[in-house]
Amino acid sequence: MVSRSLLSKGPRAASLLELLARRQATYHQRSSFRLHTTSTQPEHPARANLNTLPLSGIRVLEVGQVIAGPFCGQLLGHYGAEVIKVEPPNVGDPLRVWRELDVDGVSPWWRSIARNKKSVTIDMRKEEGRRLVKMLAVKSDVMLENFKPGTLEKWNLGPADLQPLNPSLIFTRVSGYGQTGPWASRPGYASVCEAESGFRYINGQPDPETGALSGPPVRPNISLGDSVAGLHAAFGTVLALMSRKNRESQGLPGGQTVDVSIFESMINLMEGIIPEYDRKGKIRGPSGSSVTGIVPTNAYPCKPSPSAPSAPAYVVIGANADSIYVRLMTALGRPDLIGPDFAQNHHRVARQNEIEDAIAAWTRTRMAEEVEETLRAVGVPVGRVLNVKDIVKNEHTKARGLVEEVWVPHSAPGADPEKLEKDAGTHGGGWNVKVSKVVPVLEGCDAKTRWAGPELGQHNREVLIGELGLAEDEFARLQEEGVIGK
Repeated sequence: MVSRSLLSKGPRAASLLELLARRQATYHQRSSFRLHTTSTQPEHPARANLNTLPLSGIRVLEVGQVIAGPFCGQLLGHYGAEVIKVEPPNVGDPLRVWRELDVDGVSPWWRSIARNKKSVTIDMRKEEGRRLVKMLAVKSDVMLENFKPGTLEKWNLGPADLQPLNPSLIFTRVSGYGQTGPWASRPGYASVCEAESGFRYINGQPDPETGALSGPPVRPNISLGDSVAGLHAAFGTVLALMSRKNRESQGLPGGQTVDVSIFESMINLMEGIIPEYDRKGKIRGPSGSSVTGIVPTNAYPCKPSPSAPSAPAYVVIGANADSIYVRLMTALGRPDLIGPDFAQNHHRVARQNEIEDAIAAWTRTRMAEEVEETLRAVGVPVGRVLNVKDIVKNEHTKARGLVEEVWVPHSAPGADPEKLEKDAGTHGGGWNVKVSKVVPVLEGCDAKTRWAGPELGQHNREVLIGELGLAEDEFARLQEEGVIGK
């Protein structure tokens, strides 16, 4: 058991932390590359297939909040990592109450982004809370955070503080602009980073004379920069885990820092914009619903559906391959737009307006379903612009198992019995919430959601007593003093 002395300042605390570090180092020597470690403990039903997952045996300590860091944690957890999420007592991650709230007062989004994670509540503003986090880091493979650079160093929880205790620790850091550079200390908000990365400049309507952005940029109705950074963070974490064994075989510490910024992650998506500017002096601007330099690919208006006469209907057609373009114009009955003047993409770019007007004139007289049927029959890529209701009901979505149903226990703290009674989606013991399945699909890997985003502090006892070995009286004292949640 860990006594109170471990949680107080002084040499005794340091020596116990060093003992934990030595035990962790010994464990890593037995299994320095733990991506395929299997557990000998009895399997919980929710973890029945965990040992087939590629990150089984990896422990991630997630101390970030909201989207960028937690999305990385969601991805790692889906493929088998044990993700222990540290949240502030009483309030938890702010995303718990973002956007729509379910009948228990918790955001359905939380049930998705925090799936397969364990929630522990520790006040990291308190010295004893930070010491608990340090103890967890000593026993983890990955520390995942998305605080403003310098915050963890101020709390003595940065790489320089933790990696001497656990030389194999991967330290994945997500921020607005990276850990170094003149912008590093700025608050990192996805919306601002999207603007400064140039992404927002190319989204909107172009000025007809200059091609530059005309009016305010158009924002996708999601926090794209956060999720893109989370993807880069997950990728970087797995690369660091893969390289750990090689580093240790060369006598180097297995751990390293993975430095991910929203700003740089968005620039990483910007295709050839920088080399085009460098070699041709071209500053790419927005292009509305099309894309610069590729013709034809655009959204085209259709007749409204009788079932929704007031709803706008659009299809997206991508016919920029030379042979597909010929098939498209043949289907439209426009042989005048086929020939040497339209043979290759650069020819069509020069006559874009003529081509786009012809396609739009044809689609406007037909419903989207008719456009799809006609063009698919001749092998032209086409698809309606769908909303979330369409996607959930879509036959392909169902066939691929893209939407999972995850159980949320009825006994969740804070649930309003009257609202639960009235809600049609609830029934004895809880309710299901639909979430999108995490991809990619790996052959022979049964990756799925094992449990929904947990209640606040649901795993306090399992982690702090069962894993760290806190005594019951110590656990109770820390709860009473607000170091951990009740």
